[in-house]
Amino acid sequence: MLDENLEVIQVPAFSDNYIYIIRDLISGQVGTIDPGTAEPVIKILDEKSWKLDFIFNTHHHPDHVGGNLTLKDRYDCKIIGHGADQRRIPGIDLKVSDGESFTFGNREVNVIGTTGHTKGHIVYWFAQNNVLFCGDTLFSMGCGRLFEGTPAQMWESLTKIKQLPDITKVYCAHEYTEANGAFALTVDPQNENLVQYMTEVKRLRSEGLMTIPSNLGLEKKVNPFLRADDLRIRQNLKMIEATDEEVFAEIRRRKDIF
Repeated sequence: MLDENLEVIQVPAFSDNYIYIIRDLISGQVGTIDPGTAEPVIKILDEKSWKLDFIFNTHHHPDHVGGNLTLKDRYDCKIIGHGADQRRIPGIDLKVSDGESFTFGNREVNVIGTTGHTKGHIVYWFAQNNVLFCGDTLFSMGCGRLFEGTPAQMWESLTKIKQLPDITKVYCAHEYTEANGAFALTVDPQNENLVQYMTEVKRLRSEGLMTIPSNLGLEKKVNPFLRADDLRIRQNLKMIEATDEEVFAEIRRRKDIF
């Protein structure tokens, strides 16, 4: 897939992970996002005769960093991750944090801190391309479990993402869409956009096709974790007077036991 001189290759891994390989078509620089395993990345790079320049890690979980050292040893690439997680990200070279940016090829990459799933989670925003690599913070119709952060922190993180343009392509790290949608319907069953989207998701999955990338404008309409301030959801939860953080926490609690 091409987005204004940025090529994105989506690589399925494990049972439901996505690893991404990106290439700046102007400079030829190549990166990979969250390589939980090295083998499928190496296979594609070898097929295309590409050298890997960067690894972008969103957080420290093994299914996102498991291939780091193998790839670094093979390609002498640089590994980018949150500075606060440097002890948990194998081989890290460039330590970044919320609000910082760096250059990949011919474009600037903005780092957005998204504490919640883990304390050191970050996402990578390619503003020139309207492309977001969001790891396990945001999924289509879902969000990551709160392993290390609080509901308030995750709601703040998702609110940051909501500020990005609606045309943003959302490249998350897992194919959870159909299961997330089944839950979303339990808290927002009257949402016609959600019902229609689920019909399309079921068709795609029945044909063995991917539902990712998603679109942020669509997610703002169908993802309950982005809509804790929505009156209809609040009514369904009987939480009209609650704060956004309280509503979000209740949605997350219900999903955890769904």
